[in-house]
Amino acid sequence: MSTTTIRMPEDLKSKVAAAAKRSGTTSHGFILQAIAEKTEQESLRAEFDSVAEDRYAGIVASGKTIPWDAMRGYLEDRLAGKKAKRPVARKLAR
Repeated sequence: MSTTTIRMPEDLKSKVAAAAKRSGTTSHGFILQAIAEKTEQESLRAEFDSVAEDRYAGIVASGKTIPWDAMRGYLEDRLAGKKAKRPVARKLAR
């Protein structure tokens, strides 16, 4: 394990100490948890962006997509427990 110094304004330091106390941990533990949570959040965001880019590239390459009204109806039926026919992708209107 390595050591890193974090400089923060006094008001933030006080807020961290109070939040750590409320959550039953030390300021150090609170800061480590916050860094770990932010790191995970950024990892999930990067994965989400990558999937979105890949899907958009697929739409551009095929020229096909499913209209929102058709997809929404399908999803609403599924949520309601109804048997629903999956919508078919079709060429984008230009």
